[in-house]
Amino acid sequence: MIGSLRGKIILKKPDSVIIEVNGVGYQVNVPFSILSNLPEEGKEVFLYVYTHIREDVLQLYGFTTEDEKKVFLTLLGITGIGPKMALNILSGISHNDLLHAIEEEDLAMLCRIPGLGKKTAHRLILELREKLPARIMKDRVFEDALSALINLGYKKSIAQESLEKAYRNLEAGGHNDIEKLLKESLKYLTIDQD
Repeated sequence: MIGSLRGKIILKKPDSVIIEVNGVGYQVNVPFSILSNLPEEGKEVFLYVYTHIREDVLQLYGFTTEDEKKVFLTLLGITGIGPKMALNILSGISHNDLLHAIEEEDLAMLCRIPGLGKKTAHRLILELREKLPARIMKDRVFEDALSALINLGYKKSIAQESLEKAYRNLEAGGHNDIEKLLKESLKYLTIDQD
């Protein structure tokens, strides 16, 4: 089973890349949403990989982060969703937006994904709310808060440090609320700058 690949991108296609590792070219299917973030042809890349094996096919699916791969694997656990549909979902929406749509039960946003009907979108919300690890949801709130602080003009390292302090302080509750997390971290930023 192939779990990851590090090699040179030989060819980029709309739905896949060919990565050369020690003289062997691996065709890896990737979500369209991450294709533009991959390096140019001839450059090195690292991808987390899911190996899908059927009796007549061996296919590789690649992701830039472990969380993207976890979301993909979670999608595979839903009735009626195979690797192609899971890849289509992640191609039509970033994994952060997908998590947000599920968290907010935003059926309209999910139905905008080509090939995803209302019935499947509803099933997706029901089944994913329980299956997605809480850590992924927390990470998204943390990353959104970090981005907000950087946009306010704070250095990334300082913003991250204050967010970590705030996150630990709010561990008992409220750490999934971006507003509370930002307010708490701003207290540390104010103190640190005096």
